[in-house]
Amino acid sequence: MADPVRMSEDGGILTVTLDRPKANAIDVATSKALYAAFERLRTDPGLRVAILTGAGARFFSAGWDLKAGEAIDADHGPGGFAGLTEFFTLDKPVIAAVNGLALGGGFELALAADLIVAAEPAEFALPEVRLGMVPDSGGVLRLPRRLPYVLATEMLVTGRRMTAPEAARWGLVNRVVPGDRLLEAAMELARHVCSAAPLAIAAIKEIARTTEGLGVAEAYQTLRVADLPRYRAMLGSQDALEGPRAFAEGRPPRWTGR
Repeated sequence: MADPVRMSEDGGILTVTLDRPKANAIDVATSKALYAAFERLRTDPGLRVAILTGAGARFFSAGWDLKAGEAIDADHGPGGFAGLTEFFTLDKPVIAAVNGLALGGGFELALAADLIVAAEPAEFALPEVRLGMVPDSGGVLRLPRRLPYVLATEMLVTGRRMTAPEAARWGLVNRVVPGDRLLEAAMELARHVCSAAPLAIAAIKEIARTTEGLGVAEAYQTLRVADLPRYRAMLGSQDALEGPRAFAEGRPPRWTGR
């Protein structure tokens, strides 16, 4: 049997492809394989960003594999369902390149990414209520933070689908492109990430994660006094000196991650 998760590297960009015909559904073994890919992103200093996509043109992922015969509360590994939905210590960005239908856990996987590029035919839905369940791998938590409450609630309680153009109108995805340009567009976005300072990106993810849900004053207080090791490392880094120096000298910065 072929591996359900394929990986390739290109200039600091890790491409992770979910390849489980026919619908790229995710069982426990696939969740753990996806986690291994994202853990590789986290620990490899040569990797800066990941692109996550699905094989084929019809499905990004249909979510949890209902035919696998596994318990609904099965242990999907340290990253939670799909290896990413509860991977809260990943300080490098993940770009979801949604090539087709992102349903249920497949949508939750895309929501766990930092950026989303969608092919024009892509659609998003959380149909769990029609199966007597709830999207508790992040959908019920993340979607109301990304969309207006009434719209998120409509999707959650009816399971209705949202097209890629509609998702773009509501700011749920970064951009929508023709299907044959999806990976090209995701790679372009990834290269922009790679041109930025790695410590600064890690600090941004840490600050956003730590201050989520706080008021501005409380968030400022957290920023000033809380234990934020990525942020503190950035403030005292060589890269924080290199950026302004490179700007003043009219040259591209040379990031070292130190």
